[in-house]
Amino acid sequence: MTIENTRDVIKAFESTLARWEREWPKQRGAFRSLSGAVQSPGALDTKTKELCAIATAVTAGCRWCIAAHVRNALNQGATSEEIMEAGWVAVQMGGGPSLAHLLMVQKALDDLAPEK
Repeated sequence: MTIENTRDVIKAFESTLARWEREWPKQRGAFRSLSGAVQSPGALDTKTKELCAIATAVTAGCRWCIAAHVRNALNQGATSEEIMEAGWVAVQMGGGPSLAHLLMVQKALDDLAPEK
């Protein structure tokens, strides 16, 4: 069994978002505004919010969300250990199905690791 490369998952997701930006600008714009407002620093910094998003994505079982938020968390300076701990919190709360989706977090970390 082959699991898609995380970079390909992100590319497909971003391509679809761009399409929706053209075809559904009002709806896509509203969601983009919400996301921007929620992810901007407040009582929690952006890195912490991305870690929360990873845990939520694992519990929800959204591979696209996992891929995007692992990338975003890495870009915000999160370590692999912090990202996996957020994933494990999701497993604690979501049980077996979340454990299965934690695979996507590990895959994303492996795929998005800087070239050595």
